[in-house]
Amino acid sequence: MKVCIYFEGIDNIKTSGIGRAYRHQVEMCQQMGIDYTTDYKDTYDILHINTIFMKSGRAIHYAKKQNAKIIYHAHSTKEDFENSFRLSNLVAPLFKQWLIHLYSMADLIITPTAYSKSLIEGYGISKPTYALSNGIDIAQYAPNKDKEALFRDYFQLTEDEKVFISVGFWFKRKGILDLIETARQLSQYKFIWFGKINENAIPKEIRQALKHAPDNCIFPGYIDGDIIKGAFSGATGFVFMSYEETEGIVVLEALASKQAVIIRDIPVYSDWLEDGVNVFKAHSIDEFKERINYLANNDTTNLRQAGYQVALSKDIPNISKELQQIYQAALEMDKEDTQESAYLS
Repeated sequence: MKVCIYFEGIDNIKTSGIGRAYRHQVEMCQQMGIDYTTDYKDTYDILHINTIFMKSGRAIHYAKKQNAKIIYHAHSTKEDFENSFRLSNLVAPLFKQWLIHLYSMADLIITPTAYSKSLIEGYGISKPTYALSNGIDIAQYAPNKDKEALFRDYFQLTEDEKVFISVGFWFKRKGILDLIETARQLSQYKFIWFGKINENAIPKEIRQALKHAPDNCIFPGYIDGDIIKGAFSGATGFVFMSYEETEGIVVLEALASKQAVIIRDIPVYSDWLEDGVNVFKAHSIDEFKERINYLANNDTTNLRQAGYQVALSKDIPNISKELQQIYQAALEMDKEDTQESAYLS
């Protein structure tokens, strides 16, 4: 078995969740001893494609010419495209049709969660669809006192200062407006939003909100390495106010860091994260404020440990085995087609 793991435009969106999912797939192939390439013009048995741009369509046509099976990793949906870039809501219906066109060319589809699987099936796409987490490299996010100290030094935080972090692009969908308003109402805490995007790509409403954010709301941009890992484990809590996700790799990263996590109560988390057990869930700014105050003033050891167990279940070695089974299923589809053709002839 040889697999082409294809990701178009990696340099442009390598910091996104999709970019990290791609790197996880490469790591999974390495762990399982699966021969792989990242060049779609190579020879292979399976094209595992992650992106939805123009060159992605060409990669599919090239793969079909060499009779490779096509696995489409459906990271993108109309629902998580809305409330993101400028004019995204206007073009969302066309974006959905483009997704249907691309995903329908696959032999098999992978989605990150049961929720995103239901969305894809709701588009009328009848291809076999598997829900498989993007996974998390648990070892990379083990709490480390030196990294936590580096994080606090970088932001000049005192040892007892309460600080809450969030991670993502500056999208309305990600809850950035709510985070800014929450910071304004909870001036006794620091809030740090890691991540950014070209300001020309986002609506004026977001640009204005960033410009007039309160002083306790910090936007350092994209930061990689020990500082962000120290933030994941060393902050008082991780607050993720996103309105729509297909999984949310940053949530897995926070859980893997044994961090206390507050998320918006949205369908994607309904079957694997439980309010008050392994995370806190909230619907409104007032509810987020209530849970943030709780994290700031109470012992959250049990919540953190329960969340860590969720991350453990999605550790890359576990997900690798499931991915290999999906690859094998794709190859078995090929055998079934061959056997059926021989029978009919």
